[in-house]
Amino acid sequence: MSEHPNHKYTNALVNESSPYLLQHAHNPVDWHPWNEEVLEKAKKENKLLIISIGYAACHWCHVMEHESFEDSTVASIMNEHFINIKVDREERPDIDNVYMTACQLASGRGCGWPLNAFALPDGSPVWAGTYFPKEQWMNVLNQFIKLKANDPNKLDESAKQLSEGINVYEQISLNTEDKEFTTTELNSLGNQFVKRIDFKDGGRIGSPKFPMPNNYEFMLKYHHLSKDEKSMEAVKLTLDKMALGGIYDQLGGGFARYSVDTYWLVPHFEKMLYDNGQLISLYSHAYQLNKSPLYEKTVKESIDFVKRELMSEEFGFYSSLDADSEGVEGKFYVWEKHEIDSILNDSNLSDLFCEFYDVTEEGNFEEKNILNVVKEPSELIKKYQLTEKEFAASLDLAKEKLMSARDQRIRPGLDDKILCSWNGLMLSGLLDAYQAFGDDSYLELALKNAQFIENNFIKDDGRLDRNYKNGKSSINAFLDDYAVTIDAFIKLYQTTFDESWLDKADRITKYVFEHFLNDENKLFNYTSDLDPPLVSNKIEMSDNVIPASNSIMARNLNALSLYLNKNEYKEQSLQMMKNVLDQMTKAGQPNFYSNWCQLYLDFVKDPYEVAIVGPDAQDLRKELSTHYLSNTLLLGGENEGSLALLKNKLQEGETKIYVCQNKVCKFPVDNVADALKLMD
Repeated sequence: MSEHPNHKYTNALVNESSPYLLQHAHNPVDWHPWNEEVLEKAKKENKLLIISIGYAACHWCHVMEHESFEDSTVASIMNEHFINIKVDREERPDIDNVYMTACQLASGRGCGWPLNAFALPDGSPVWAGTYFPKEQWMNVLNQFIKLKANDPNKLDESAKQLSEGINVYEQISLNTEDKEFTTTELNSLGNQFVKRIDFKDGGRIGSPKFPMPNNYEFMLKYHHLSKDEKSMEAVKLTLDKMALGGIYDQLGGGFARYSVDTYWLVPHFEKMLYDNGQLISLYSHAYQLNKSPLYEKTVKESIDFVKRELMSEEFGFYSSLDADSEGVEGKFYVWEKHEIDSILNDSNLSDLFCEFYDVTEEGNFEEKNILNVVKEPSELIKKYQLTEKEFAASLDLAKEKLMSARDQRIRPGLDDKILCSWNGLMLSGLLDAYQAFGDDSYLELALKNAQFIENNFIKDDGRLDRNYKNGKSSINAFLDDYAVTIDAFIKLYQTTFDESWLDKADRITKYVFEHFLNDENKLFNYTSDLDPPLVSNKIEMSDNVIPASNSIMARNLNALSLYLNKNEYKEQSLQMMKNVLDQMTKAGQPNFYSNWCQLYLDFVKDPYEVAIVGPDAQDLRKELSTHYLSNTLLLGGENEGSLALLKNKLQEGETKIYVCQNKVCKFPVDNVADALKLMD
């Protein structure tokens, strides 16, 4: 460790760009970033590795840092006996995946962050756990020091067992059987989603409650196909409760990562780009179905939040906002009643605001108040003898004053690294919002972000970088970066009818086949063949808060096969679906395969290919896109372009809409209403 003029301690993380790693750059622990050199150092010195994984917005990561990693006594033990590696899970999800699996296997339950793994010098995990208070952490350290000295064979055996377990964990084999995609099976999947819904408070039954946007995307899509009202009820209840709850920032817009209770009241206050991008998409899609003003407000405010607090000058989007400010979780967001009374300086206005947003002297969270909506506007409009317009204007005035006051507080920390895949999710969110609401500013911002992605992440051969900060990238991209970017570029084509976005999506797809395809099972590895191998080359199959990279790729390939007339893409998509089908349908937990379930639905009911061709193509596309088009591929333009599906569809001086399935088209129409009838 080297001295630094302004810090007592400085370690090798000082040269990194990740905000999470830089948070630990002046710990007394001699941290190293993950690289081949540090593994060689561990082998040379014959020391166990401590691999500590977290992310900048992680509350318990901060707690463990303060309790243990800033403590010189703890640090001296770690430095003498271990080689210590810090990993930002958002930059290196491949490493996180390996050691998270090790933790789950070692503990027999779910794990979280901070994730602390002990490993042999070659990286083979011996054991892993999560957060430990200082005394407990010191006990764990001493146990491994004794094991290393007295029974190293036990460590080797444990590493062997865990490594074998990791390599067979969620292992998927090539399925060569013919599979049938049936409405009966689809209904069974849909019913299983509904059974897991809390029909009192929305979301999953129990706590904590995570938004899980893709689960509700499937339920919307399933409802639209099957007309199952219970699915729609589940989505509406959940979206209403979230948008009115404390998980949503009622002043500034945007969603926190999850709620610790069953009511969506008390959030874990960190705000993540990946949540907000996907939730903007979800609320936009739900709005297309029911035109809820609440959903329109939620989308607008969430986009405003992202623009205000997570957007760079270059139109890239930053990763997250911390849960903590001034060392206290949620301090930036909560209120005491007397603060609100003082700021609003109007008893009538304060009474109205506090009653609507559940603000009391006692508080609803640790003697403070998390703003959440508990009463119907109509109830307060009547009580305070206001018109709807006066009620809305009063709340807007109060929120404006409180927002100005909140802006004077010490802000939560910003993780200002820019990740390719998360930017792709936000890009899709902007495009979905544009399609639902027709706000041209959403499309303008989407195109600026797409240009940012193209300029800073995509190379001439189709290779992507994972991260970007201060004009530099340092990590080769993973499969999710490719899959999400391809998906967003397909949406860009559907939104603009500019075929260059399909060309770019296809170029990136070809690169994925070349560098990620697993020849044994015909799925895609998470890590490129250009990267140094880890203990296990994981294949990401299960859909989580972000859908699995393989499920996104499978859906991309199905869409591209139609747009580009490439049957080999269709065959690959089918093969991937067949590989996961048994687990998806027989495990009884389809919520872990919600994006695969959407692909299953598209195989049950072939997507509509809706071609809009002629001088007014964009106007008709914009009108059509305000409707929910659950399994529809839009294509077209003022001219026929080069796509096979558009050939011979241009009629001089007229704009026609062709509704097709499997390349077979119905008689063309010239208005959206008639086109929608053809898709019933």
